[in-house]
Amino acid sequence: MEQKIVKYSVLSPLAKVPAYATAGAAAADLCAALEEPLTIAPMQRVLVPTGLAIELPDAGCVALVYARSGLSIKHGLCMANGVGVVDSDYRGELKVPMINLGTEPYTIAPG
Repeated sequence: MEQKIVKYSVLSPLAKVPAYATAGAAAADLCAALEEPLTIAPMQRVLVPTGLAIELPDAGCVALVYARSGLSIKHGLCMANGVGVVDSDYRGELKVPMINLGTEPYTIAPG
């Protein structure tokens, strides 16, 4: 399989470069570009900024954004749209829609 390079732009000084957590990681992790902690109340939806934009290599590519499974199992925190689909021509900031389906508030720390 041909490896494609995804270019990215840092839009905020709060952004962190996407990175693979381990050698066996399936995908790079995105971090929240926040100035202060963000608390999500039960059943509340929020849009979490990443401070990043990407440029996919061609029209045949798509980027997919998934929530980590531990967030939903342990805390009830899920992506509000299930899976984020980033079209090949989108150049804006990546923002992740999250919803707290748990019974307790959940706080996202910066980074």
